Amino acid sequence: MKIAVLFVHPVEADGLSIQGNLLYHGLKDMGVEVMPCHYFSSFQKQWLLDVWKPDVAIGIGCWTYAPDIIFSPQHAGVTPVPWLVADGWVANYQKEIGDLPLVFSTSDWVTQTYKRDGVDTKNFRTLPIGFNPKEIFPVSKSDPQIKRLREMLDIRPHEKMILTVGGDVTSKGAQEMLKAIAEIDKDFKDWKYVLKHWDSESAEVHGREEEVLIENLGLDKNRVRYLSGAFSHDFMSYLLSAADIYAAPSRLEGFGMIQMEAEACGVPVVSINVGGPVDTIVHGETGFLAEVGDEVKLEEEWAYEHMGFDADHKRKFDEPKTFAYRASIPDLVKYTKMLLTDDKLREEMGKKAHEHAMANFQYTDVAKKALKMIGDNLGLK
Repeated sequence: MKIAVLFVHPVEADGLSIQGNLLYHGLKDMGVEVMPCHYFSSFQKQWLLDVWKPDVAIGIGCWTYAPDIIFSPQHAGVTPVPWLVADGWVANYQKEIGDLPLVFSTSDWVTQTYKRDGVDTKNFRTLPIGFNPKEIFPVSKSDPQIKRLREMLDIRPHEKMILTVGGDVTSKGAQEMLKAIAEIDKDFKDWKYVLKHWDSESAEVHGREEEVLIENLGLDKNRVRYLSGAFSHDFMSYLLSAADIYAAPSRLEGFGMIQMEAEACGVPVVSINVGGPVDTIVHGETGFLAEVGDEVKLEEEWAYEHMGFDADHKRKFDEPKTFAYRASIPDLVKYTKMLLTDDKLREEMGKKAHEHAMANFQYTDVAKKALKMIGDNLGLK
């Protein structure tokens, strides 16, 4: 069997790109005849589909990528198997996706989101995102490189580091965490909060919101440190291992790759009990899942030409759709404080988190699952 993997390639420090690259290498390590290619139209992609002629093209993205990861392989007589994430709501291509013989989704919640929005999900199969334990691994807090990293972040030996990473950290629940930390700060002062985001308009806009929030909450802004820019994937083991707690009660999370990688680095995770984290975090063992405190629902939304429509227009929903969640602040306070103040609990949960990641999310195992599902559902060997 020949497989093409369509994703942002050459690889960038982006979740979807890393997701595709790990699958590609997992298949290659198994001896599968596989080739990576950017999902955009290009001379290489045309040659790949028309001349190299794979049996299957696995494309990474959400439903808006359909023209590139579904239709273009179909036009070349190649069976597409999209590996889908969720992106708010599914506005178009419901029938085209539902008619496919096999679709991968990153979590059960992603499948339910597509089903909610009118896609027949009978051929959906959950395929988690993997990690490479040679790239993502625990580094001891006593390691000189970790000590120096924490010093560079102005974290003293007795202080506990909470970390959140995201394109914009607001979507990862940073504002909810700030509210929780403000409560914790009343009787536990030995914390520092590090937030790593990309340079983007979204991060800039939300960053201004968080500046106001920090001031209104009365938090010491010197204890909240922002990092920006692109970090290499190889560096993430050191940044994650430097943290005592990884916190990401995401507002909308189809999987939570960084959360899973934090577990792989032996760091307990505080997240939210909805979406992808439900599939990756074992509540009370590898981390904690705060309950949903609030939901943001919309009764209408814009659909745009780039979504495959003839013109921009507004859609009214028969029933309001949940577009975002907010974690329970009392739960975040409770679980974060438990981990900040109980060294033994934090150490034990970190150890179980690493074991859980190794047992369930290694990229080679994910590739084996993908290959088996292709064989079982498409009859290809």
